[in-house]
Amino acid sequence: MSKGKTIIGQERFALTIERLCHQLIEQHGQFEHTCLVGIQPRGVHLSNRLHRRLSEILGVPAIEYGKLDITFYRDDFRTRSKPLYASKTEMEFLVENKRVVLADDVLYTGRTVQAALTALNHYGRPRQVELICLVDRRFNRHLPIQPDYTGITIDALDEAYVQVKWSELEQEDQVLLFADKKDAE
Repeated sequence: MSKGKTIIGQERFALTIERLCHQLIEQHGQFEHTCLVGIQPRGVHLSNRLHRRLSEILGVPAIEYGKLDITFYRDDFRTRSKPLYASKTEMEFLVENKRVVLADDVLYTGRTVQAALTALNHYGRPRQVELICLVDRRFNRHLPIQPDYTGITIDALDEAYVQVKWSELEQEDQVLLFADKKDAE
């Protein structure tokens, strides 16, 4: 296994999360009419961090927060060589007429976000949906989807693979770039 190139290390990772939180506060204030929704599975790690830090900064424990599974809304659900495993959706509220901040770790083709937007419709019609991602691979989009808040933008070839490591899972926070996905395994 070849080692990936570190794009964001532990210290910059923390600064990036902090910056994203302050950008959200600039746009959403105390989050009175805004909810945060993490896309299962990997976007939930970002949204957990954002939710925890926003609650600390604002002193508001009641920011509405949900975790959305998109497995059965994916356009490749029936065509994948390996079976997909669903995660649990945890949405204890409706998004009707609310501002929704949708969170994912890596924005690549845009297909995950498209599936999330479709799944989100089952919880009402939001007034507005914004997208926050830790990593934007901007030159690899298949759909016209762009983030509203971005931690870092990476320009990489299609074969390249971006891996986000979370301290809750892999003992440290880090963003790595590999020549291809096989190198990351």
